[in-house]
Amino acid sequence: MLQGNEIMGLVLAGGQSRRMGTDKGKLEYHNKPQREYLYEELKTLCSGVFLSIRPEQASEIPEGMDFILDENVFKGPFNGLLSAHHAYPEAAWLVVACDLPLVDKKVLQYLIERRDPGAMATAFATHKSGLPEPLAAIWEPLGLKTAETYMQTSESSCPRKFLINGNTALVFPEDDLWLSNANEPGEYADILSQLNSK
Repeated sequence: MLQGNEIMGLVLAGGQSRRMGTDKGKLEYHNKPQREYLYEELKTLCSGVFLSIRPEQASEIPEGMDFILDENVFKGPFNGLLSAHHAYPEAAWLVVACDLPLVDKKVLQYLIERRDPGAMATAFATHKSGLPEPLAAIWEPLGLKTAETYMQTSESSCPRKFLINGNTALVFPEDDLWLSNANEPGEYADILSQLNSK
């Protein structure tokens, strides 16, 4: 049974990656598929780690890596978030999307150290936008339970909108670049170039 302050890790890797044109979880920034890289980074920080994937992706996952299949009940990222919540309803989930290539152990530790267990979630927010990033966040069990109720009546399936209107603790990174997205081939190339120039 999970203790109250324990955190499970979840790599959201079940998206369709339509804009990228190829599975974002398989892209390599750190000499291995991004979903595997994030899984390993989370493994050093969390009580357990899972990939959040579509059923048809299961045959591609390396042996020894745990995963949770999307239940396909809800739209968008809530599909993976709430599937994980159903599997382990008492868990707080440290969630990271595989399109955030500059998130690493240091970034995740920074978020964990600023966690507010009394909030619905503790989420990164860039200095520029001031808006919660729901896919670089720690979701508390009550927050996910409340989100499920919200999804049953809301027209919006946007987790950011839910966090904006709820009790969310915001964490501002040392550098907004930590939260750089790579959703299109050009963004992938730009970030890869940044990493290679270091």
